[in-house]
Amino acid sequence: MDHRPLGATGVRVSSLCLGAMMFGAFGNPDHDDSVRIIHRALDAGVNFLDTADFYSAGESEEIVGRALAGGRRDDVVLATKAGLPFGTDVNARGTSRRWLTTAVEGSLRRLRTDHIDLFQVHRLDPDTDVDETLAVLSDLVHAGKIRMFGASTVSGAELVEAQWAAERRGRERFRTEQPIYNMLTRAAEYDVLPAAVRHGLGVLTYSPLAGGWLSGKYRLDGATAAPGSPVRRERFAAAYDTAAPHNAAKLQAADALAGLAEEAGLTPIQLAIAWVLRHPAVTSAIVGPRTAEHLDGYLAADGVELTDDVLDRIDAIVPPGHTINVSDNMWSTSTTALTTKERRR
Repeated sequence: MDHRPLGATGVRVSSLCLGAMMFGAFGNPDHDDSVRIIHRALDAGVNFLDTADFYSAGESEEIVGRALAGGRRDDVVLATKAGLPFGTDVNARGTSRRWLTTAVEGSLRRLRTDHIDLFQVHRLDPDTDVDETLAVLSDLVHAGKIRMFGASTVSGAELVEAQWAAERRGRERFRTEQPIYNMLTRAAEYDVLPAAVRHGLGVLTYSPLAGGWLSGKYRLDGATAAPGSPVRRERFAAAYDTAAPHNAAKLQAADALAGLAEEAGLTPIQLAIAWVLRHPAVTSAIVGPRTAEHLDGYLAADGVELTDDVLDRIDAIVPPGHTINVSDNMWSTSTTALTTKERRR
């Protein structure tokens, strides 16, 4: 498997990053099976794992910790995240010093390790000064609890602001960004990916299949219901209702892209992942299997090269920088500004 530089950190990671969101109650509740999937990925050359305390309320981290016990930890670049609500305590969330210090200790315990290679804030908290966040993360680096830190799902403007704050206050800086990026959700091309390149950030993208829309299951001649586990189907049913007007354009594009994959002799999954990895700013694409079969489908994309003709045809279906449903961007600073309420006094 191809291994790429993680920005300017000097660390090299596999072009496919194993995402652990689906291990545990969110997806696959069978711990033994989840461990087998992790080992299968490592055996295939994946050396980059990403999880979060939010995933199945810490259960995902526990599964990852168990899978890496017994000698496999040192061969893995281990990433986790904190910031989304963790339990009912109003302070068990966000990016304050109080919470991030506690969150790191909890993750270390669940992951059965003495350090985290890449610790990411799951979202920047608008109620917390970015310098406060950078200060505690810097202290955690100096204490050896984490090796480096990054952000997830922030705008280009926020990335630049954080870089400036780090330089002016003498803090350690964000070394990575984790944005949503796929053929249906391309807004990151406007400023997030250029900002990452300008500041030497590694980029690990998530949702390369657009939550299943690009898996090949969504076709005009017979779209399926919401994919995945019962938990996912219940939580996101509306997002996959193909009768809803806001999903009609996504269905049209997903069908056209699946047809293009067939013409190119690829599976829709191979096309989707190979496309993400083609962007020069992208270090690694996070793939989140729930089953071993899902993992095999993702691994089959390793080494796939797309011709310029195929890339041009993709751009004709979904233009560069365009997101079909703007709410899929998931950046609060971007999507909020586009609501009627926020642009009127």
